[in-house]
Amino acid sequence: MTDLAPEPGSRTEAGPSAEPGPRAEPGPRAEPDLRAGLEAILLVVDEPVAEVTLAQVLERPVHEIGRAIRELSAEYTAAGRGFDLREVAGGWRFYTRAECAPLVERFVRDGQQTRLTQAALETLAVVAYRQPVSRARVAAIRGVNSDGVMRTLMTRGLVEEAGTEPESQAVLYRTSSYFLERMGLRELDELPELAPFLPDDMESLEEQK
Repeated sequence: MTDLAPEPGSRTEAGPSAEPGPRAEPGPRAEPDLRAGLEAILLVVDEPVAEVTLAQVLERPVHEIGRAIRELSAEYTAAGRGFDLREVAGGWRFYTRAECAPLVERFVRDGQQTRLTQAALETLAVVAYRQPVSRARVAAIRGVNSDGVMRTLMTRGLVEEAGTEPESQAVLYRTSSYFLERMGLRELDELPELAPFLPDDMESLEEQK
């Protein structure tokens, strides 16, 4: 019995060896749903955000935004979460639930002993030497957004509001009496001179800003 060799051009049982085709390009990442988008935005805002603003950012009709945000608020309340989604001053923002206030106060009070981060120390120095100063000015001097750090300093009681800027109506900030107490100072005039620690071309840098 002789072996039967496949005829030229014929297929074997295993089939022809196929060359690997080009890899499929990954498709565009799916957008998060409306409720997820609302939660993500509201977690990072510093002040209440109007429904029309949320509608513009999320590119959805205002009535859809209003319905979804009220559904979220009701769900958080029904679930007894530690935070509320409230409509305040024409906008929406997350707030700590009133029943949790004692726990939050205890956390803040105990946190006074925690050391400040480098970013917090830099921001505190800017406020101390430039007060009263707006958040935008602090960010311009540091070259980075400082909103989160400012909230930390206010929570610690080291910084407080000091009115508004006449032209822009931006909120101004200053150091508090607790800051003086922690620094061992009677008044701000006792702060050490800053000039010896600045580069020689600091004036020109300030003019460029």
